[in-house]
Amino acid sequence: MQLGSSSKPRIRNCMIQSFEHVNTLPFSDYKFSRMKLFKPRYEKSSLFSGDSLKSSNFNGSTLRSEDLGCGESERNRDFALMAKTVMSVDNLVEIGGNEGMSRGADDYDAIVIGSGIGGLVAATQLAVKGARVLVLEKYVIPGGSSGYYERDGYTFDVGSSVMFGFSDKGNLNLITQALAAVGCEMEVIPDRTTVHFHLPNDLSVRVHREYSDFVAELTSKFPHEKEGVLAFYGECWKIFNALNSLELKSLEEPIYLFGQFFKRPLECLTLAYYLPQNAGNIARKYIKDPQLLSFIDAECFIVSTINALQTPMINASMVLCDRHFGGINYPVGGVGGIAKSLAKGLADKGSEILYKANVTKVILEQGKAVGVRLSDGREFYAKTIISNATRWDTFGKLLKGEQIPKEEENFQKLYVKAPSFLSIHMGVKAEVLPPDTDCHHFVLEDDWNRLEEPYGSIFLSIPTVLDSSLAPEGHHILHIFTICSIEDWEGLAQKDYDAKKELVADEIINRLENKLFPGLKQSIAFREIGSPKTHRRYLARDQGTYGPMPRGTPKGLLGMPFNTTGINGLYCVGDSCFPGQGVIAVAFSGVMCAHRVAADIGLEKKSPVLDAGLLRLLAWLRSLA
Repeated sequence: MQLGSSSKPRIRNCMIQSFEHVNTLPFSDYKFSRMKLFKPRYEKSSLFSGDSLKSSNFNGSTLRSEDLGCGESERNRDFALMAKTVMSVDNLVEIGGNEGMSRGADDYDAIVIGSGIGGLVAATQLAVKGARVLVLEKYVIPGGSSGYYERDGYTFDVGSSVMFGFSDKGNLNLITQALAAVGCEMEVIPDRTTVHFHLPNDLSVRVHREYSDFVAELTSKFPHEKEGVLAFYGECWKIFNALNSLELKSLEEPIYLFGQFFKRPLECLTLAYYLPQNAGNIARKYIKDPQLLSFIDAECFIVSTINALQTPMINASMVLCDRHFGGINYPVGGVGGIAKSLAKGLADKGSEILYKANVTKVILEQGKAVGVRLSDGREFYAKTIISNATRWDTFGKLLKGEQIPKEEENFQKLYVKAPSFLSIHMGVKAEVLPPDTDCHHFVLEDDWNRLEEPYGSIFLSIPTVLDSSLAPEGHHILHIFTICSIEDWEGLAQKDYDAKKELVADEIINRLENKLFPGLKQSIAFREIGSPKTHRRYLARDQGTYGPMPRGTPKGLLGMPFNTTGINGLYCVGDSCFPGQGVIAVAFSGVMCAHRVAADIGLEKKSPVLDAGLLRLLAWLRSLA
């Protein structure tokens, strides 16, 4: 078939009318039996709406419209694909992809590579606007770093359990808004303390949900810096309130941007003023105490893995204020429910998500991104391609052999890959934790200089403090992170690799036992350790990286690229796009990307002349970084 032919392409059929196994898959909240999808029962949960399931994918197969049983929801850990015969031949679904380079009427408006929160938000926002979207996910569940997995009766969050942007008010509750846009909602449990810091010199600080309580505790530790504390966090609030007053869409779309400026010029100018500034510089305008400045470094580090001098002030303000404005709220059933809800909402809007779909190449035609190729040879085509992979994976692997656009070269001069993590997921006997234990802890025992060193600081989440259903009765989950580099784990024989994981984990657990929980090691009922190689394998992130990190001291967010790229038709979304790392940030990136793509495919207003001018202006601003 000739390229550009109007003939319908041949489709490679994928039969799913029988399953020879009854494996337990990560979609733990569902049972499949005769194609009825039953919602788990929570006593108070409203996890999903009761609409019919339009299209959903499991194990590389697309399942089309079937009824969704959504009576009283019931948590069920014993999910399974039930019965050998699930579909009849009459229900056969074609999920194919094109053989060769043929194209046809089945092309999509957008293909999203990866189902992290940024990718899912972009996909669902586009689907709501009427676009036909295909999400391709390498793994067997959605969510990426915000996914989950199950072992021995425990439901573990893959990444952080601290969920920002998940409240019922304001404009920065972007997770709530993304769910609502596709008719989904989740019950949440308020967290009374965002994080409990355990720092050198026996400095202990709780970040309380109420801002006044947090300030009172912090200033009780540093009474001589009360004015400085109020001034620094006051500037954070000024930025947060400006952001929170705006309708958040693409900063690369001039009609929206100029409209917001004319509606709220003061707020827009405020954000423009702080755009090139970093949190550490502003903190030093008001605060002199070295230990308090180190505390500000720790505040920024748990969000971005960098100190305050390298953290853009806008990013810091979003997080340091949202935790008080809307509060940290944990989703009942675990963080993985967010991605599952978005994936379900995407399907309800007539779009699709395909699992075990490993994209290995973005297809270009005459310099334009037009499709993708999977590792099994299938090809899918769309008007636009959105990559939720890191920019290193996108331009270094998916476009391998292609010339890297100049702006990407500039980005990689300004930013490097942040380190990865060693993660430890544990189940422990409940009695080892005191009754008033907080959900989140940050531990740096003796030396502030170790804050950014490998294995120097420890972040700990105990989500069962909020939702006991995640673990067997009488047990808690401990999820432990510490930063490290993949180079520490390369070149080892399997035996040595496994032994090193156990050794490093033992050292981390001993530190927590000495600092927080005596008897911790003896209370362990389950333990699983993930290295940077684990994160690279399952999250498809180059070197297992957490995200981009500035090489030096950046000029705020000036150097951070937006969603458009130097390749026509290709967009990026996620933590290596403006505004960077964190749940709010990647959700914001998804909203912005969807708006820009929608304008480019005719679903939003667009002015080509203004577009060209604005994109040149933004490119010039990035050059100043």
